[in-house]
Amino acid sequence: MAQRRLRKTPKTRVYDAAILVQTARMRIAASVLCCLPFLVTGCASPDEAEPAEPGTFASVRPVLETNCVHCHGDNRLSYMPPINDTKALRRLIGPGNWIIPGKPDGSRFFQVITFSDEQPGAMPPSGHAITAPEVSLLRQWISAGAPVPEDHTIILHPRGELPRSR
Repeated sequence: MAQRRLRKTPKTRVYDAAILVQTARMRIAASVLCCLPFLVTGCASPDEAEPAEPGTFASVRPVLETNCVHCHGDNRLSYMPPINDTKALRRLIGPGNWIIPGKPDGSRFFQVITFSDEQPGAMPPSGHAITAPEVSLLRQWISAGAPVPEDHTIILHPRGELPRSR
């Protein structure tokens, strides 16, 4: 018995295209659902992750994002040192710069965060000093050489509410 060929009409072509689109959507949905557990676990916020080892950039990143990036990030004034990503932060590290590796007490960055709130130039200038544990993390980081990832740039995002200026 000979097979009968169906004639393609504009109406059947639209129907065939709709089936192809629906099939493609189902395949995409299935792919996303299969990968969802891996995507969700990779999106854990740094706060929920295990605490980082003191002296590493990962240990000071939350401190910088909570206390510094609000004012020293992308919307900073031109005379303010930038702390909006690791590339900008690397430029502030070195002899004669804001952060002197291995010498927290000689680093202007460390000096201004340890000033009392009443002292001019204290950072952050919002009337709330950085906590003692955060100061300790920054001291350990600078003492360890202020390591910052070299192989890629990490964008720093402000955390929490914008600190109020005095």
